[in-house]
Amino acid sequence: MTELDAQTAFTGTVTPEGADRLDEARLAEWMADNVGGFAGPIKIEKFAGGQSNPTYKILASSGNYVLRRKPFGALLPSAHAVDREFRVISGLYPAGFPVARPYGLCTDDGVIGSMFYIMGMVEGRTIWNGAMPGSDPAERRAVYLEMIDVLAALHNIDVAAAGLSEYGKPGNYFGRQIDRWTRQYRLSETELMPHMESLIAWLPQTMPQQTRTSVVHGDYRIDNAIFDQGQAKIRAVLDWELSTLGDPLADFTYACMAWVTPNEGRSGVMDLDRAGLGIPELDEVVQRYCAATGRDAVPDMNWYFAYNFFRLAGIIQGIKKRVIDGTASSAHAVNMAERMDPLVQAAWAFAQKAGA
Repeated sequence: MTELDAQTAFTGTVTPEGADRLDEARLAEWMADNVGGFAGPIKIEKFAGGQSNPTYKILASSGNYVLRRKPFGALLPSAHAVDREFRVISGLYPAGFPVARPYGLCTDDGVIGSMFYIMGMVEGRTIWNGAMPGSDPAERRAVYLEMIDVLAALHNIDVAAAGLSEYGKPGNYFGRQIDRWTRQYRLSETELMPHMESLIAWLPQTMPQQTRTSVVHGDYRIDNAIFDQGQAKIRAVLDWELSTLGDPLADFTYACMAWVTPNEGRSGVMDLDRAGLGIPELDEVVQRYCAATGRDAVPDMNWYFAYNFFRLAGIIQGIKKRVIDGTASSAHAVNMAERMDPLVQAAWAFAQKAGA
């Protein structure tokens, strides 16, 4: 995708068609019973961006809402857990962290055909391209530093005070994640990939020690936030599908993947003229995060990059299988499926830098 392609393709809404259509009458009836202050009638539009959990804009007399639902069809175990998304934003919103206001969760498939939840609509802008075309260096710098500051704020949240002590297991985060994504990969495997096999063997033997536990977002990057229209301020962090309790360094090093990923019109900044664009270098980002979270330093990131690329490969393999099976929820899924081999190659390259 070129620079403008992603911004154009993923911005705005489309009219839901075919399997994406929802029963407006049933949904409005449920919202009247479960969403405080709601007043109909409603009109439903589907967001063009994103592809894992289908996301809709609900226009109502009482204001605009957002609905996220599980995809229809056969799903991998533990994937598309919209109930977990709802639970985490319900803990973070009262704590003052920038997330959309949670309104209600529906676990009854009979309403629209799958589990879903309703949250408030946060107005602002989504930055799909890490190069931020059309911005000036000062704004780019401010946006990137805001991203790091908000991630640090997430990792500093008191898990117990937010009511999220039971949101995940406190220890062995990397062990559990490697096991999870290995299982998910096996369930959606479509061909033998030797480097993937090497990673599955090497990663569990070389895990760094976990020294802290926090809420981790799991997919924290520039396009998973809504920024204020007029300033470099995050109004809401989106897409909590992969969140849990875990090692905050997993989240931080995942965000840092932008610096080792080519741009290609998306979130990577590796091949950009960062100095000219005003995008801070990775060293400064690391220092800022450490200062905000009370760390002296972060460990060598090569193992973490290998792990994060491996985990992404596990996720993309699931999408690839859904494309083959015909259950992926957007045309962008096909493009994403083609990223599988480069992700595995990148993971193994970082594993070798880490001593594999």
